[in-house]
Amino acid sequence: MNVTVLIPARFGSSRFPGKPLALINGKPMIQHVFERASLAQGVTNIYIATDDERIKTTVEGFGGKVVMTDSNAASGTDRINEASEILGLAETDLIINVQGDQPLVNPRAIEQLIELFANQPGEFEMATLGFELEAQEERDNPMNVKMVFDNNDYALYFSRARIPFGRDTNDYPVYKHLGIYAYTRRFVNAFAKLPLGRLEDLEKLEQLRALEHGYKIKIAITEPSAVEVDVPDDIRKCEEYLALQTTR
Repeated sequence: MNVTVLIPARFGSSRFPGKPLALINGKPMIQHVFERASLAQGVTNIYIATDDERIKTTVEGFGGKVVMTDSNAASGTDRINEASEILGLAETDLIINVQGDQPLVNPRAIEQLIELFANQPGEFEMATLGFELEAQEERDNPMNVKMVFDNNDYALYFSRARIPFGRDTNDYPVYKHLGIYAYTRRFVNAFAKLPLGRLEDLEKLEQLRALEHGYKIKIAITEPSAVEVDVPDDIRKCEEYLALQTTR
């Protein structure tokens, strides 16, 4: 199975301009993402998908591969679709979409997605990950996207609100969605042609478009993720996390 990891990276960000090039322990964040993704077993190729020459220059400087995409891409998936077309990926090729703001991405998480497709070929064309939230305050934070899934591990819904909502108790698992996706090239192309979903627009969650149009999303539960970078202060948190890892 041909597996291509695509890492979309935009320079522009309303909350953190230039985020992919922000330094974490002296190394650009996008390099951290690339290097950790490179540790995953079963990956054929890794490309950074960007529209910015500064990111391109940086990536090529540390030996990474770049595919240049349109600056007007409407969403991350549109950028992934354009990149896969430029690269000439086959319809059945597997694409792993790793976000460019996940410098501490666990290579094992990527491997889990590859294994889902290898073990259940043809049963679904999109998969993603989640993990259980422990802290109560994290369950109500709208920055943490929650998810619920059925007995066969297919997604039922994703929301910024706490789901499910326990009427009489707080003693139950709540799962956070980890924004790493796997899908076939065929699915990405079909998804990019779908109209914006009503629920997608309300929640500002792109994966809801797939559910609204009747596609199945397979779920795998993984280890809790380390820090993701949304705002500048998250850089400090990443460095603190890495410091703890080196002292253990």
